[in-house]
Amino acid sequence: MTTALLPRFAKAMTPVFSRDAFSGIQQDMDELWNRFRMEMDGDRTPAAYLPTVDLSESDDAIQVRVDVPGLKASEINVEVNGNILRISGEHKEEKEEKKEKGRTWHRMERRVGSFARTITLPDDVREDKVTAECQDGVLTISLPKSEAAKTQTVKVIAK
Repeated sequence: MTTALLPRFAKAMTPVFSRDAFSGIQQDMDELWNRFRMEMDGDRTPAAYLPTVDLSESDDAIQVRVDVPGLKASEINVEVNGNILRISGEHKEEKEEKKEKGRTWHRMERRVGSFARTITLPDDVREDKVTAECQDGVLTISLPKSEAAKTQTVKVIAK
């Protein structure tokens, strides 16, 4: 997540002599272990995943494209507050009780679980004009900029 990187940068910027060197190593190891546990459920299925995000900007709007393969529009939530965009969703496991004669499952790698991404946008947006569309596994979110955030061109007058 974008916001998850900020504490790491802040920690790296603190002077070396103002903190115990071993406590930093312990924090890094705890973070690594927690990430490993979060990403793996047993030895076969990711418990959580982060979809990839493309963010682009024009003079009037910000566009975010998110890969959400296999998710239906009803399984995705989009929230906007000022310049903070939160995208979350959950893909539930398909349970099929039919027993097929002669069929044994050897692998089940289709992704199930939930995700949440929080993205700090480069400018404030008009929350009431945001649109989101999901097509072919790609979520496209259009966020028109607020009037204050739009680039203003000033004409220079020669004297």
